[in-house]
Amino acid sequence: MSRLATGGMINRDRPISFTFDGKSYLGYEGDTLASALIANGVKLFARSFKYHRPRGVLTAGGEEPNALVTIGTGAAADPNTRATTVPLREGLVASSQNRWPNLKFDALAISQLASPVFVAGFYYKTFMWPASFWEKVFEPTIRLAAGLGALSGEADPDTYCSEHAFCDLLVVGGGASGLAAALTAGRAGLRVILANDDNTLGGRLLSDNQQIDGKDGPQWVEQVASELRAMDNVSLLERTAVTGVYDHGKFVAIQHLERDRAGSEHPQPCQRLWKIVARSTILATGAIERPMVFLGNDRPGVMMASAVSTYINRYAVLPGRRAVIYTNCDSGWQSACSMQRAGIEVAAIVDQRDTKHPLAAAMEREGTQVFCGARIEKVAGNPVKKVVVGCKDGGLHNFKVDLVAMSSGWNPNIGLAAGLGGKPDWSEELQTYVLGANSSKLVGAGSANAVFSLDQVLADGVAKAAAIAEQQGKRPENCPQFSADSELTSIGKISIDTELNAKAFVDFQNDVTVSDVSLAAREGFVSVEHMKRYTTLGMATDQGKSSQVNAHAILAEETGKTIAEVGTIRARPPVQPVAIGALAGMHRGRHFRATRRTESHAWSEARGAKFTDAGQWKRAQWFSLPGEKTWRQTVDREVTNTRTNVGICDVSTLGKIDVLGPDAGTLLDRLYINGFSKLAVGKARYGAMLREDGILMDDGTTTRFAEDSFFMTTTTANAARVMQHIDYARQVLWPDLDVQATSVTEQWSTYAVAGPRSRELLQSTFPDLDLSNEAIPFMGARKFVWQGHEARVYRLSFSGELAFEVSVPACLAVDLLQHISAAGEPFSLAPYGTEALGVMRIEKGHAAGPELNGMTTASDIGLGRMMSKKKDFIGRVMAMRPGLTDPARPRLVGLKPVDGRSPVRAGAHLFAQGSSTSPENDQGYVSSAAFSPTLGHPIALALLSNGPERHGERIVVHDPLRGADCIAEVCNPVFVDPEGERVRA
Repeated sequence: MSRLATGGMINRDRPISFTFDGKSYLGYEGDTLASALIANGVKLFARSFKYHRPRGVLTAGGEEPNALVTIGTGAAADPNTRATTVPLREGLVASSQNRWPNLKFDALAISQLASPVFVAGFYYKTFMWPASFWEKVFEPTIRLAAGLGALSGEADPDTYCSEHAFCDLLVVGGGASGLAAALTAGRAGLRVILANDDNTLGGRLLSDNQQIDGKDGPQWVEQVASELRAMDNVSLLERTAVTGVYDHGKFVAIQHLERDRAGSEHPQPCQRLWKIVARSTILATGAIERPMVFLGNDRPGVMMASAVSTYINRYAVLPGRRAVIYTNCDSGWQSACSMQRAGIEVAAIVDQRDTKHPLAAAMEREGTQVFCGARIEKVAGNPVKKVVVGCKDGGLHNFKVDLVAMSSGWNPNIGLAAGLGGKPDWSEELQTYVLGANSSKLVGAGSANAVFSLDQVLADGVAKAAAIAEQQGKRPENCPQFSADSELTSIGKISIDTELNAKAFVDFQNDVTVSDVSLAAREGFVSVEHMKRYTTLGMATDQGKSSQVNAHAILAEETGKTIAEVGTIRARPPVQPVAIGALAGMHRGRHFRATRRTESHAWSEARGAKFTDAGQWKRAQWFSLPGEKTWRQTVDREVTNTRTNVGICDVSTLGKIDVLGPDAGTLLDRLYINGFSKLAVGKARYGAMLREDGILMDDGTTTRFAEDSFFMTTTTANAARVMQHIDYARQVLWPDLDVQATSVTEQWSTYAVAGPRSRELLQSTFPDLDLSNEAIPFMGARKFVWQGHEARVYRLSFSGELAFEVSVPACLAVDLLQHISAAGEPFSLAPYGTEALGVMRIEKGHAAGPELNGMTTASDIGLGRMMSKKKDFIGRVMAMRPGLTDPARPRLVGLKPVDGRSPVRAGAHLFAQGSSTSPENDQGYVSSAAFSPTLGHPIALALLSNGPERHGERIVVHDPLRGADCIAEVCNPVFVDPEGERVRA
């Protein structure tokens, strides 16, 4: 109904069918959802956020605040999508949102009757009494009404991916200046990435009837794009929005790809997250047209003048048949010419400026009435049906129209620069904010640099790129020179009537009116940041792209200041909305926490291993043999064999960190509660580290291989956390230390060989390696060469038996296992898993994860004597707090059932005999428990108040959930070999 018979950049040979709110429509390839709906005569697109007022399309690009729709249905639904940026595709399903029961008749529009109440800050002042109503009535009601589109609550069927890129020059924006800059830099030999957030390169050249070098804008764009695509050093990223800039030239961009929801086994990603590192950057993001402020300026049929030109020239669509143009700048007049050429009757041009425009006479000859120094008083109709124009002499003129095109000048689109702290400067001449002097890290070009005439835009892009090429040591040769007409770009001073009522909108997305901003100023919210939060102006996905300057002009008027004095709000990344799925990429579902397998996984699987999750890893829990009916049989066998003969266990998942440098010992002294700087080369030492609040963080052994080389191990679960802790300490707390730390967890595979026959086995396995007590005493370590690679052997024991840990590069892990296994048959070697390892560590009284639970101190688990008094370390002062040194704190003890058979279960609580099992009598809890095949009865480790002083006392182990109370005797937590003779054998 509103499609021009010719023209535009649509492919009329490719019709596309789609639906909106269940009704079928037809568009063409090259359309957006917005242009196709306008072509079909659709005026109403959405309902506003707060008042549920009818809204149509305001713009033609990513700054659109009104036409937010949901694309797709069910799990595939994408809410709050701008209809102006959605490329039309076959079968597209779109629906309006924030309305009930339908878009045309929205029952919630009754909220307009309460608009005198729903003013700025109403929620701060309204829901105060009665207090009990907040939780039961007010909050649930507000939550039901809040928001625009709704998420499905189902799993997202789309997939996302990520990519890294590096370049000498990143050009953000594919309009005239961006293309000119990319062409200049590309010819100079720079590695160039041009990121353009539109579906097509060209920017405003696709919307205006302008020529460059005698070619129409789209023709020139295609010529330049063809040359850029032919350059190996230039990459064009179309449909790619740069959403944030960070330190050291790092950028994040989101590229929209073709969606593939056909149910294929391997669907293609719909979005790609780009992480781009650029030596230099040109901001060629163009400018955003600013709306006029008047009564009814939000009604369907009121549009930005440049958007009307875009729909006419790019999409061959007429947004209306008879129009009034309201402007205070030359851009409105240029759009009037486009409208006239397309056949739209321009009934009137209303210019706030007193001076008659050079084009006025020509427009009047075409029957257009021109009003200078005038205003639109109000607009009526949904959609627009009538406009009332007020003149300087007080006269009123009524026009029956279906379109109002407005333009109050242009705001350079420089929100991206705020990511590096760039503060814009106010230009009184241009009546807008421009890139400030401190925004030099991003070089503006074209309209983003407040240059608005096409000939100057092109020249600015070339000049900026040539200067960057010279800075990078490239001599720009064959710099392009372009010929284009000079445009009229003057603008009048922003003038907004602050007496306008609640039907004159400043922020369309958040329903903020002139009266809201004025009220905020009267109530003391005169800082722009306070005004923003009090009125909600510039929040959500819009970030004030089209509303901010007008709001600040109103605030300036209300406070008697200039706009420059009032200041402005800086955009926050992302400057365009980003799907959370794009940020997550492949890291969701099973990829969110990737399954990590040790090098021995297949070897263990072939030997009947059952696996368990340990931190991020899969570890063998036990190795079942034929005939074993229960896991207890298997675990008991593994423990008994290890304590009698020899067992082997994969401990590769322990965190491993190389700490290197002259100050490595000093750093370790400050991390651990005990000292390491005086540790002898070739020796290992057990250590524990605290958090800053004095609570135990992790433990492990650290080996010194050279004066400036330490090898640290951590628990499996805390490996990443400890690495972060070390990096924070050396980079933030003590940056003066000459020390580096590198995680090498994946580089080494380590196997514990434990048991009284472990030395014999390893000696036969490595005959040239001296494993005697003299050569490698307990807590000793050595390097040796195996199969041409460095290997390591440590004399460490977690089981309490004579034991060694052998480490080889991960590539040799399976070879080592097979080598040891072949040599181990005469020694009754058998693998054991984490369950047997846990039983043996409980038998030995070693604290582990259940005891290092984020609530215990070093003294709680018997490590108090390790805390050095000769040096400082992280957490030392806080660990001395009275609450953490109270002798009555629960401390580590052992428990054994008095009857010798009742299980003592982890998690059970401890009570004195004869006391009631009520919370105030609780004296501790069981942290770890197991059946000890070595002792033949259940045992446990517990944290008991005054525990070490209560050995021999009998207490009640209360387990109400599992209904299995028992009487246990408090004892030494070391059940097996308390003298430590076995580990030193």
